[in-house]
Amino acid sequence: MTKKVDPMADLISQAEAARIREVTRTAISDLIKRGKLKGVEVGGRTLVSRSEVKKFKPAPPAGRPRKDKAA
Repeated sequence: MTKKVDPMADLISQAEAARIREVTRTAISDLIKRGKLKGVEVGGRTLVSRSEVKKFKPAPPAGRPRKDKAA
């Protein structure tokens, strides 16, 4: 017997994604706009996959490494 998986069950709001990542909803929206997270529009709302939000790894900070203050 095969168990059916509802693909909609993994979708959460941007606000919930922000709570999970401990960032603002605007930060989640920016990640979607930049293509770092995939958004799905449902009923006029953009939702994201809970598993994708949990797996997301931010890029390391750009730019020159900081000087070591011990020197």
